[in-house]
Amino acid sequence: MRDWLRRQGYEVNRKRVQRLMRKMKLVSVAPKPNSSRPVSAHKVYPYLLRRLRIGQPDQVWCADITYIRMAHGFVYLMVVMDWYSRYVLTWEISVTMEETFRVSALERALRRHGRPQIFNTDQGAQFTGEAFTGVLRDADVAISMDGKGRAMDNIMVERLWRSVKYEEVYLKDYEGVGELVEALKQYFTFYNTERPHQGHGGLTPAEAYYGSFHLMLAT
Repeated sequence: MRDWLRRQGYEVNRKRVQRLMRKMKLVSVAPKPNSSRPVSAHKVYPYLLRRLRIGQPDQVWCADITYIRMAHGFVYLMVVMDWYSRYVLTWEISVTMEETFRVSALERALRRHGRPQIFNTDQGAQFTGEAFTGVLRDADVAISMDGKGRAMDNIMVERLWRSVKYEEVYLKDYEGVGELVEALKQYFTFYNTERPHQGHGGLTPAEAYYGSFHLMLAT
């Protein structure tokens, strides 16, 4: 919040922001981890990120799925994100957990951004199926999976879910899927191009992923 306000021209420190948020009853609340269930028939790959120094874009990508409650039922949201920069490479929603929804999001990320060295997910059935892992193997991408029940192994996506839900989803009552899609388009554009992150010295995910110089050339 402090970094975002500074980008808007307001010089404030962290303590002042925290004090004002308390006064306005804007309190950060972290969601509980939600682990996915594995399927015994599917192959589970080892976790490759332990003690790995991730120092550049496209070294590691990660993906996860969460659900968003609607007025009538809920929909699933999947994101593919670059671990280093936190840039959301692609996202997709579906009213079912059919494999085509997940594979489509993965293939679109690969088409648009090339391929990473490592792709990390949890051990849930949605990511251990042959159709999904087969796309990664065909692209010559090393597959990494979190330890069983260890949501923190995919910490970057967990932080993204917290931001999406507490800055957008939990603040709205969506009338339908179309309205949700438009809201998420706006949010992920904001997240990628305007929301600064302390881990990169106040750069946005887009600046960290593409580099500030390349962004200036593109604008």
